[in-house]
Amino acid sequence: MTSMLKPRAVSGDALVAVVSPASTPQPERVERGFAALRAFGYAPQASENLLARGPLYFAGTPEMRLRDLHHAFADDAIRAIFATRGGYGSNYLLEELDLDLIAEGPKPFIGYSDLTALQLWLLDQIQLPAFYGPMLSADFAREDGVHLASLQAALEGRSYSVGASEGLRTLHPGRARGTLYGGCLSILVALLGTPYEPQTEGKLLFLEDVNAKPYQVDRMLWQLGEAGKLDGVQGIVFGEMLDCVSPGAPAELLEEAIMRALEDFKGPIAIGLRSGHVSHSNVTLTFGVEAELSVAVEARLLLKEPAATK
Repeated sequence: MTSMLKPRAVSGDALVAVVSPASTPQPERVERGFAALRAFGYAPQASENLLARGPLYFAGTPEMRLRDLHHAFADDAIRAIFATRGGYGSNYLLEELDLDLIAEGPKPFIGYSDLTALQLWLLDQIQLPAFYGPMLSADFAREDGVHLASLQAALEGRSYSVGASEGLRTLHPGRARGTLYGGCLSILVALLGTPYEPQTEGKLLFLEDVNAKPYQVDRMLWQLGEAGKLDGVQGIVFGEMLDCVSPGAPAELLEEAIMRALEDFKGPIAIGLRSGHVSHSNVTLTFGVEAELSVAVEARLLLKEPAATK
């Protein structure tokens, strides 16, 4: 197996770039996010097209957004890259993404949601760990939006674990080890049948989404299964699944739908981990590292391997 292209660990006073690779963020939320980054000790630097509006719902053309992202990776003074938000549009950057340039200056690229496409492509192609964590306008801009302990552990190159205090609870007991991988469920499904199809086989899989009704989650899990993307998966961790409900339906419908869709899956299954689209305190996960999932009376996910080098 090819070794990971781990970036250097990031200290609390580091210069960090802020980019908008997908949709346009709200300026006032970005401003609050910058203030929060500074309060945590980081020195944020805005990209040229950070607040670009259009065409359509994008933060600039694909060329503009790519230029900002490439510049952030190429600048040796920048130690990490934070996204303002997801939304839609990262997929249009995939074809022209300069993998060689990024491999020459690997850095933590922190985000989630639509950015899943970019993060997993970089992980699959050049083995750059994905830092699935808080974004400026979605998380840093609000009180208690960031789970600081996991973000700092990930950026500083430490192993760490998450469990009940981060929302994790048991669906199906068991224990599994493997490479942590995943992201936003709807993005993983959208990539199926493309050159950028996620490589889930044999992994410890994290899946999360927002505003998807239980039957839609069921359908996406069915599609992953039929596409062979659950083959050899060692265990599955679901996120908080914020607002994944049907009006008037019982609260347990989502979990029942998940277990029905995964009735032939033999590995451990947990749910509720607050990473990605969450109600508060967004937990950072690092994809590409070795992890262990223990699901019993309580559930715990241990990220055994640091994603950055000290």
